[in-house]
Amino acid sequence: MLTLFLMSVSAVAMAQMEMPVKFTASQKQNSPEEVVVSFKASIDKGWHVYSTGLPADGPTSAELVTEVAEGAQPVGKLTHIGKEISEDDPIFGMKLRFFENNVTFQQKYKITGKTYRIKGYLNYGACNDEMCMPPSTVEFDYKGNGPTDAPAPEPAKEEEKTAEAATADTVPAALAAADSAALATPDSTLTADGNHWWTTSVDELKNLNGGNISDRSWIYIFLMGLLYGLLAVFTPCVWPIIPMTVSFFLKRSKDKKQGIKDAITYGISIIVIYLALGLLVTALFGADTLNNLATNAVFNIFFCLLLVVFALSFFGWFELTLPSSWTDKVDSKASSTSGLLSIFLMAFTLTLVSFSCTGPIIGLLLVETTTSGNWIGPAIGMLGFAIALALPFTLFALFPSWLKQAPKSGAWMNTIKVVLGFIELAFALKFFSVADLAYGWRLMDREVFLALWIAIFFLLGLYLIGHLKFQSDEGRDKPMPVLCIMLGLVSFAFSIYMVPGLWGAPCRAVSAFAPPLYTQDFNLNTKEVRAAYTDYEEGMRAAMQKGKPVMLDFTGFGCVNCRKMEIAVWTDPTVADKLNNDYVLISLFVDDKTPLPKPIEVEYNGKKRTLRTIGDKWSYLEEMKFGYLTQPLYVLVDNDGNPLGPSFSYKEDVPEYMNFLNTGLKNFKNRE
Repeated sequence: MLTLFLMSVSAVAMAQMEMPVKFTASQKQNSPEEVVVSFKASIDKGWHVYSTGLPADGPTSAELVTEVAEGAQPVGKLTHIGKEISEDDPIFGMKLRFFENNVTFQQKYKITGKTYRIKGYLNYGACNDEMCMPPSTVEFDYKGNGPTDAPAPEPAKEEEKTAEAATADTVPAALAAADSAALATPDSTLTADGNHWWTTSVDELKNLNGGNISDRSWIYIFLMGLLYGLLAVFTPCVWPIIPMTVSFFLKRSKDKKQGIKDAITYGISIIVIYLALGLLVTALFGADTLNNLATNAVFNIFFCLLLVVFALSFFGWFELTLPSSWTDKVDSKASSTSGLLSIFLMAFTLTLVSFSCTGPIIGLLLVETTTSGNWIGPAIGMLGFAIALALPFTLFALFPSWLKQAPKSGAWMNTIKVVLGFIELAFALKFFSVADLAYGWRLMDREVFLALWIAIFFLLGLYLIGHLKFQSDEGRDKPMPVLCIMLGLVSFAFSIYMVPGLWGAPCRAVSAFAPPLYTQDFNLNTKEVRAAYTDYEEGMRAAMQKGKPVMLDFTGFGCVNCRKMEIAVWTDPTVADKLNNDYVLISLFVDDKTPLPKPIEVEYNGKKRTLRTIGDKWSYLEEMKFGYLTQPLYVLVDNDGNPLGPSFSYKEDVPEYMNFLNTGLKNFKNRE
């Protein structure tokens, strides 16, 4: 298991440098007068390559640039062979066309000379559901013979481009004056003249990303499992069993020491059973599947329906039970055996008997952990759950006198079940929201989600103060305990807190669950964040003068998820205030086609590359300095260009983004 985990971490670290799209270029001379240059692409699962001729304000189109054409000239536009997919995109407000799995682009040339030479490159854009690659190029340089009676080719003049590519070089005037001084140096590392801002930080950023995020998520999942396990203890299916089970172990043993040993073994057996369940879920789905469930619409709809069923069960509409024959067989087997096997089978009997109460809680826990993005999450969550569930059996065996002070079974356990039902119903809406966003149904916009949550927690408050009853509460005539009334007031307050969100208030406490702000139809919060600098060196000089840290925003004009982050996260007032006042924000557009004064040849990791545009410059900076090739990518650095913490990519989570910004600011102040 440890080996698999280490391999998974290594794969994640290496994934930043792997190209999800692989092109091979070739030429084929159909006749003495015609040659075709082909670019065949193999596209990784989940990624897509955009087609040709998309509008200028959309993603990066596939386009061919002919730099040299001696004895030949392009005929027509770039064509494609493959299944083209066309979908409406609400962010760009246009129909986008792209290819999945594979595609071949072709450009025809008419041979006009006795010999010919054609040189240039294919420019293309590739994205998946969470990130985009910077505009990438596939270079070609081919020579050949034409008709024997054709004239000798004329020397190439100025750099030529196809008509299709010429229109694509139009860029916003504001970026046309971007400083390219750093690229004027012949030094291929772009670190000449003491320009330390270009010094690589790949290893440093990799180390920062490698431990903090995964460790934090593991601890969170474990604590979440621990909490769910403690809640399961206080349900009608588990709590009444504890004193009977502990008394059984203490009475059947020859001495107290043996009874305690048996009770501890019983607790360990519970942990083993539930941990095995978590490992089974991980093994059945696999690491890749679990990591993809967070955004898989079909699974999220299934999880939503599952949690609704669990909620209705807790409300008392029906009871989830396993076949009684299962329990009888295991129970009889436990009675007929002895030793460790007998104790293990008793623990398994508890698992079956308590399923009607623990099943929905385990279901919620497994749903949460399988969509956490952490492939070993189910096992970690179930470990926490099992420890909490086994703890009272062990403690009461060690200290039998505590049983006399423990609260007796009663209506309070049904109250816990109903409260959990409300919570599961609220979580069900979260998973439906994910599917709604994926399919673009717009059935669960942010204000609809908040309205339903307001209603759910208002009804929960009514239940906790005794003004709402379910069928399972029949016979409950006594006033609700003071603790329930206080929790009811908290639930009412939470409902009131969410009301301003109907008009665009960020409601940071629920922003990780609610749909993003851009789905809100009526939004009074129009605060936006605009980068003061779109040039790396200029922004770094300003940061030094102001004595502030820097947030590097590697973005693109055609990056869909970049726009989503800006709309859903940057519009939050607390995020906007932090970016505008505490940081120098530098947005670097990797698809900016403003040409450099002259192309620059660079070499990185043994590969040569020609930088022709401002976007190429920022793409090279992202790869060479930080080891990434995706957008959006947010990196916090100090005045010397050194990372201040882990990077952040596409995730519409305001609290986590604020934690990302606060961590960088804290580390910057500590360095000062």
